[in-house]
Amino acid sequence: MFEDLKPHIQDLRKRLMISVFTILIAFLICFSFWTDIFEWIKAPLSLAFDSHQVKGMLVQISPAEGVIVAMKVSFFAALVISIPVIFWQLWLFVAPGLYKNEKKVVLPFVFFGTLMFISGAVFAYYVVFPFTIKYILMFGNEMFEANISASNYVTFFTRLVIGFGVAFELPVLAYFLAKIGLITDDTLKRYFKYAIVIIFILAAIITPPDVISQVFMALPLIGLYLLSILITKIVNPAVKSKKEKENKA
Repeated sequence: MFEDLKPHIQDLRKRLMISVFTILIAFLICFSFWTDIFEWIKAPLSLAFDSHQVKGMLVQISPAEGVIVAMKVSFFAALVISIPVIFWQLWLFVAPGLYKNEKKVVLPFVFFGTLMFISGAVFAYYVVFPFTIKYILMFGNEMFEANISASNYVTFFTRLVIGFGVAFELPVLAYFLAKIGLITDDTLKRYFKYAIVIIFILAAIITPPDVISQVFMALPLIGLYLLSILITKIVNPAVKSKKEKENKA
């Protein structure tokens, strides 16, 4: 049994090494101008401070925090840049087990996978994060100033943005599974009530520990789930037609 799995394990190792090497190269490049990336990351917080509705500043609370922040910022940027390569390697690992006609979805998978991840990250950056950070900092701000650890802020930011990027992959996953006939729109409809519960649990895990960001993630995810139902209905109508014929018979 292990001998049968050995080629797959070796291939997985190869795909992981290529992905890690890509991220490492991107990390080294991003590290050379991490301050510019950090300025972009802290822009929503700066707007909250500049509005004078929130009192506070970013602070360094440990000697090595500047280095830690630079590494976190560089890794975040490297991961985003490497997304197309990661999706491509994921596809190359899965593709050998697919039929020839199923392999035709490789370009849509890589393109839309990257597009949806970026869309989720952009949605988080411009819509969810500014509102969330301002709401959290305004709570009790009349009692104290929000002197925030720079490292904690970057962690908070990256968890939210990457979380939304991953969450927005749901329609792409639905398209892929529907294309190879593993799911139908009826399947997604049948498990919708369970999906709602799972979505809120995932939102609580992925996002920072506050209700606002959890709701802001859960609502788009529910919308994406509904979009996935529509996508599966369009992608594999033949599966549904076949089922309807069997029921009539």
